[in-house]
Amino acid sequence: MSTIHILFGTESGNAEMVADDIAAALQGRGFETEIAELSEDVAADLADMELAVFVTSTYGEGDLPESAAPFYETLLAERPDLSGLSFGAFGLGDSVYETFNNGIDTLRGALSGLGARQIGETAKHDAASGDLASNLASSWAATLLDLVPA
Repeated sequence: MSTIHILFGTESGNAEMVADDIAAALQGRGFETEIAELSEDVAADLADMELAVFVTSTYGEGDLPESAAPFYETLLAERPDLSGLSFGAFGLGDSVYETFNNGIDTLRGALSGLGARQIGETAKHDAASGDLASNLASSWAATLLDLVPA
């Protein structure tokens, strides 16, 4: 099994903490992980990855966080062939906003449009629920393991 790349975009640091939680859950089950913030450099390496987990919050009026915007813009501009990539998706948002978890939906759409194949359901944490994002991240990561391609 190759390394599972956990790539996050964050505005306040919450997505980075969730990325750490997901990595811990995967490592606890024997998987090798690598965590990185979404950036233009990561976009250039994406076509060489086999498996990635994307974690991002939604910011402002339903936008990707500032740290993820260059990654997204690079994907749209360069349009790499991502047909060899399988990915999981975890979003953070607040259901009091009409654009609840739009950030992860935007990113999922771009990845799928470039040929990447999503595995599992998109996890969507709701800050308004009062539940800890780390609890959802750990349980979601455990279910994702059953879907990881051999």
